[in-house]
Amino acid sequence: MAVLRFSYPKPEEIRTFRVYKQLEGATELELYEFYHSVYGPSSGVTTFQRKNLTTNVWEPAGEISWTSNSNATVHFGIDEVNIGDLRKPKKSNSQSRRFKAGGSEYKWKMSEGDDLFCVDSWGKTVATWSQEETTLHVGVQAEHILDRMVVTCVLNLWVRQLGLW
Repeated sequence: MAVLRFSYPKPEEIRTFRVYKQLEGATELELYEFYHSVYGPSSGVTTFQRKNLTTNVWEPAGEISWTSNSNATVHFGIDEVNIGDLRKPKKSNSQSRRFKAGGSEYKWKMSEGDDLFCVDSWGKTVATWSQEETTLHVGVQAEHILDRMVVTCVLNLWVRQLGLW
């Protein structure tokens, strides 16, 4: 299981943060860096990099090009996905948001308080977000889509903060 702690330098801007992978004991390894710039498109661009754990070098992982506060196009490397495809409701009144990754479908749901959890197509929980601890737990079965788990979690947190779940 990957335990990821999000660190926000400015709590009011949750699109700029660092993600640390918690290792054995109290050790942490910086894994992702997200930076939101308000320059460029009308609502800015959020870039994200992932640290290559073999070379210890930061590598571009993608970007989120915002056309408004609630609409964006996400680039995962060369793959381009609209935010609507990463937050699809099954029905108009649905409280879950679906996305596809690695050939499977997943959905984020609201939990108690401000927490979230993500289930696979069999209903098995593959990730949980703790708002109090600002920690994302990702199960082994979803680690192969870690970039998508982190980004879809962030998108859902952002849209929820706007009151637009």
